Amino acid sequence: MQTFIGIDLGSTTTKAVVMDENCNVLGRGITNSRSNYDVAAEVAKQEALVNARFNLFRQSLGDVDVDASVMENFIQRLELNFRLHQYLLQLEDLRQTCLGNAASERFRDLGNKLIEALDEVFDRLRTDAPAMFVPGAKRKSDFFRDIAGAQYMAIGEEVAKTSDVAFDHILNAYDRSIIEVENRIIGDEKNAELLNQAVKEAFGTLSELQSSAASVDKMAQEVLGRELEETYVVGTGYGRARLPFSKDHIRSEILCHGLGAHVMYPNTKTVLDIGGQDTKAIQVDPAGIVTNFQMNDRCAAGCGRYLGYIADEMNVGLHELGPIAMQSTRKVRINSTCTVFAGAELRDRLALGEAREDILAGLHRAIILRAMSILSRSGGIEDEFTFTGGVANNEAAVKALKELIHENYGDLQINIDPESIYTGALGGATFARRAVEA
Repeated sequence: MQTFIGIDLGSTTTKAVVMDENCNVLGRGITNSRSNYDVAAEVAKQEALVNARFNLFRQSLGDVDVDASVMENFIQRLELNFRLHQYLLQLEDLRQTCLGNAASERFRDLGNKLIEALDEVFDRLRTDAPAMFVPGAKRKSDFFRDIAGAQYMAIGEEVAKTSDVAFDHILNAYDRSIIEVENRIIGDEKNAELLNQAVKEAFGTLSELQSSAASVDKMAQEVLGRELEETYVVGTGYGRARLPFSKDHIRSEILCHGLGAHVMYPNTKTVLDIGGQDTKAIQVDPAGIVTNFQMNDRCAAGCGRYLGYIADEMNVGLHELGPIAMQSTRKVRINSTCTVFAGAELRDRLALGEAREDILAGLHRAIILRAMSILSRSGGIEDEFTFTGGVANNEAAVKALKELIHENYGDLQINIDPESIYTGALGGATFARRAVEA
């Protein structure tokens, strides 16, 4: 099967989309961007290809005479089992790397104490792992570094209290190892092995499928054995200059976000993308071709990085900002959207007794006001309007945007796709398909 792949290397996350020759999205993949852009691009692509196999499997199972809810449960178990095995594979890699660093000259004075402490930490990490990959389990993130790091810190502190090793040494072993482990790619062959293992385990957990086990297993093997040919790959995004592609395989993020929004919503005329590092206002014609655009300056105020800074200042997770702001009962005007000064204003307002939900609601409105200014410079907002980027998943930002659009432009069609973070990669995949057609 021919596939066309778009990779969007953003400042915080790298996304990939796999498309077939009929313009259908087969799979999506995401990973955290890192200093090694080649690895980030490859990991995102591998994740998208794995996701494509899950989706192809789901499609092929439509002909099996089994209740749809049972089949969906099977797919969910299959994916969770696969993610667990991926996690355990990387966890063992992290363990061996940490133990290797613990045995180095740097930790010579600790003898075997650090190695024994690390063994206990990783034994407990492995024991706790299955509970994070069961239906309904909540994880901080799906990125290995985030999941393993949070668990490692919590368990490491507990182990340090009952051993002769300071937590700083346990933490140092992790810090010296995580980047090395994170930058090792799980290849196609290993992923196929893990998928096979996950299929067998998923069968064992659902007795309702036993009567159809033979036919379902046959379909699984056909999907796993199907070649997904990487016909053409296009890269874009904040870090596109560092992608391991030739120049004819690179497109600007403005063009990709404009085309990606058009593919999702063909009647789109105006696109706002708020990513980790920049804000883009784009005008497109009926064919998805960019006619005008504006971007913020080099300051990251009003972008994902700004929200990340605010989350750190408030000592909450980035994903908690929106829900907290939605609890606001009164409007608070925030004067500064500068990342440097916003922290000082935030602390001042907290000291004056302002509720944190009201402050956060004001911050979200300030971010969108800044975006509205950029939209105005690009030519204003026309119906239909599409909001993309990671910030489009923030309910408080969406609420502020809808209110301000209504105040300034009246009732317009506002599109927000649940997969909006993949818009740039979708545009890249579309450019890849068009390149082959041309």
